[in-house]
Amino acid sequence: MELSPRERVERAVRGEPLDKIPFTVYEQMLPACAVERRLRNLGACIIRRRPVIASHSPDVRTTRTSYTENGVWLTRTDHETPLGTLTSIQAPAEFTSWTKRHLFSGPEDYDRLIFLIDNEQYEPDYDAFIRCQQAAGDDVFFLTSIGLEPFQHIISGGIMGTERFCIEWMERRDEVLRLYEACVRAARRRYQLLADSPAWMFNYGGNVTVEIIGPEVFETYYLPHYQEAAGILHKKGKLIGCHLDANNRQIAPLVARSDLDYIEAFTPAPDTDMTLAEALAAWNGKCLWINFPSSVHVNPRAEIAATTRALLDAASGYPRFLVGITEDVPPDRWQESFLTIMETIDAFRRNAFGRNEQ
Repeated sequence: MELSPRERVERAVRGEPLDKIPFTVYEQMLPACAVERRLRNLGACIIRRRPVIASHSPDVRTTRTSYTENGVWLTRTDHETPLGTLTSIQAPAEFTSWTKRHLFSGPEDYDRLIFLIDNEQYEPDYDAFIRCQQAAGDDVFFLTSIGLEPFQHIISGGIMGTERFCIEWMERRDEVLRLYEACVRAARRRYQLLADSPAWMFNYGGNVTVEIIGPEVFETYYLPHYQEAAGILHKKGKLIGCHLDANNRQIAPLVARSDLDYIEAFTPAPDTDMTLAEALAAWNGKCLWINFPSSVHVNPRAEIAATTRALLDAASGYPRFLVGITEDVPPDRWQESFLTIMETIDAFRRNAFGRNEQ
């Protein structure tokens, strides 16, 4: 029986029998057009990221102002706390945004940030999630997030940024750890709400750059939170994974030790320091949901097809494997590249299952 794109994703993540390897694309990276329709007809699944809980801060007044500066459209966000105001400035990018000014400006901001984080309250938004899921249909899969890991939230969650974090970690580590503990408290307020929700699969952070934090920090300040969240989610039959799309060789044994059910957006060599075969061996038993190597999209069609076949061959027989697109692709390359990947997956399906489908 032919599975729907969403069913294919769900079964692949769980390790259940499939009719073919799923191919998925983040929603914002698949513009509506004739090629998009063709991809969906071939079985591509759109990944839509949507929260299942809402938040509010009763003692913080937040205002946003949009304006232009040197021809660039910017958004300024001010959080007025009883201890003072925190400000960030964002600029739009292709599918995301760039932080021009982080919330943290100096040591005087630690207490303000801790107040801001501690004041955030969470509540269910289950009905809205269910309505969106029902309206989307069978070729959309909803991927929900726990949020960034507490430590990673300081680095890439709009608080400090990499450079300022490194300075603060060396000069005011005790203060950074106070801030980290506030982020831990906030994460713990979310876990049970997520476990009780209608969503069943949650990304916990990611975008970890091991060259910055090192494996020791990962083991001390990341791994315990995967374990804690997994313990709560697993009791309700939910799955937990992480968006690990950078170099993972140094932390691969630690990830293997974790209770993470899946690794999402893993990008194989030549774009990172691990091949797909190495990742499958290191994380045997976990679902591996890869990001097709971004550098390959600019290659000729034959090379894209060859890379796709090589990845499918490497994962042949592995029950929990998906091919995805989680990174930007040059606007003039995505149509040919995505179609080539999809068609190669279909050809692999025919060979692997002994079918002769047209």
